[in-house]
Amino acid sequence: MAGTAETRLVLLRGNSASGKSTVAAGIRERFGRGLALVGQDNLRRIVLREHDRPGGANIGLIDTVARYSLDAGYHVVLEGILYADHYGQMLRHLRADHRGHTHCYYLDVPFAETLARHATKPIAGEVSEIHLREWFRPLDLLPGSIETVIDAGSTVADTIDRIMHDTDLARLAPLED
Repeated sequence: MAGTAETRLVLLRGNSASGKSTVAAGIRERFGRGLALVGQDNLRRIVLREHDRPGGANIGLIDTVARYSLDAGYHVVLEGILYADHYGQMLRHLRADHRGHTHCYYLDVPFAETLARHATKPIAGEVSEIHLREWFRPLDLLPGSIETVIDAGSTVADTIDRIMHDTDLARLAPLED
């Protein structure tokens, strides 16, 4: 088991440049202390310097960090591409083991918009359109219709507002940071 009846687990998935990291950072900024941001890119690319592959070590590390944070009483926003076929089993177990409320979102952005957004990122020179095409998976949803799909028409502010409201994090946010 993981967390408490009071903790919130928010899964935020989508393709590269769909806005996951921006939305996750906005949720954390709005909420303040007491919310752990568990980013796939940080753990996989920075901590482990690992390629994304089935059975990769990052899968267990992501699970461990999320569980540890929930057990410590933190709300958790877990964000990343998190391909369904690579991460689905871990995410299913994490959701099943979480004692509190779990909410899952998928940011659905068309490939053309992915390219436009990617061009504004610091890693744009390192990651080519060819890479983005290889990585892109339209509507790579987890089984069971558990994810709320948010399309590209939702602004960052609207997406943050929606998630803060849906998860009750807006009400739970500490008065001071």
